[in-house]
Amino acid sequence: MVKTLELVFRNQSGKEVTINLADPRDDVTQAQAKTVMQDILTKNVFSTKGGDLAQIVDARVRTREAVSLA
Repeated sequence: MVKTLELVFRNQSGKEVTINLADPRDDVTQAQAKTVMQDILTKNVFSTKGGDLAQIVDARVRTREAVSLA
């Protein structure tokens, strides 16, 4: 199973922007992820075509599993 941590922001033009990070720890919490997201906003680390990141939307873990056909 493949896990990806998705950090979802809204940029200055109102569009959602997702930063994907592979293989997050199993015990990562919403609070830890949002602390990092706030640091990203405060330090203005990334810029997008729609302007700077402006707002935290969500932090979530996406899982994907591939099953071979018998």
